[in-house]
Amino acid sequence: MPSFSAKSRPAVVFLTFPDAKLLDIAGPMQVFTDAKQYGGEAYEIFVVSVDGGDQLTDTGVQLQSDQMDIWRDEPIHTLLISGGLGAQSAAQDPGLVERTAALARQSTRVGSVCTGAYILAATGLLNGCRAVTHWSSCQDLANKYPDVKVEPDRIYIKNERIWTSAGVTAGIDMALAMVAEDSGRKFAIGVARTLVTYMARPGGQSQFSAMMRSQSNDAAGRFDALHAWIEDHLAEDLRVDHLAEQAGMSVRNFARVYQTTTGRTPAKAVELFRVMAARDQLEQTSDPISTIAHRTGFLDDERLRRSMQRVFGLSPKACRERFGNRET
Repeated sequence: MPSFSAKSRPAVVFLTFPDAKLLDIAGPMQVFTDAKQYGGEAYEIFVVSVDGGDQLTDTGVQLQSDQMDIWRDEPIHTLLISGGLGAQSAAQDPGLVERTAALARQSTRVGSVCTGAYILAATGLLNGCRAVTHWSSCQDLANKYPDVKVEPDRIYIKNERIWTSAGVTAGIDMALAMVAEDSGRKFAIGVARTLVTYMARPGGQSQFSAMMRSQSNDAAGRFDALHAWIEDHLAEDLRVDHLAEQAGMSVRNFARVYQTTTGRTPAKAVELFRVMAARDQLEQTSDPISTIAHRTGFLDDERLRRSMQRVFGLSPKACRERFGNRET
């Protein structure tokens, strides 16, 4: 049995498995540890796995864990499910899924980090819920668990007591939000400051993805060729009639089929391609913002600013300061 009175100390229990991503565990764990050290909830932290013992993470570092079964009928404050290379295999393990569901039922709060959402989805707890995972896995999660309402551009999502978070470091964002729920936002901001991180990062995880089609509903790749052409012609006239011509379709049919297939209007897609290209140039070059705006089809820096604010929640200047290569 756990060696403390779970009723008097909030237990934060991390679920791990072979090839879990170490940072999915260590990041949120550090948040809860620092919260305890700085006078917040007196969290006690535990790591569990199906069989207990040392569990090898994707880094080669081993984590000592207790057997999940010793937590049966013990109150758990927060159950966090890590992601990583082994998450999808873990989601196919009936014993692990059944035990996870049992622990979730006795937990006040349950959350997944990154691809840990696959395990949470396998328990059925995400059915009918909004959820997020790493941007590269959002479409696959939606395909495998159609009852889950996957929202690709969120950093984390809370559905009452069920939480999910996007890739890797988004687990830190989610953990800080959980600390804010327990001890207040002002205290959580203090914890974030000690970790030299943001309490709430601006924008969604689209700012970290490589290409729009990674988040597209176009699983069959019907418009892949068009997307590649758009990327090579960002400074040109990309109105819908020109896109339809390139796709070999009538304007009306193209606009309808494109939105149905990808979940975006052609105009929104073009804006996203241009913004993402501009973001990459802001991060990788020292070229003037006005030059980047013209090169990516925005014509002037004000149009670029408005689009970046709308898509990413930050200005071109802020993007360069936050993510840019300072050696350029």
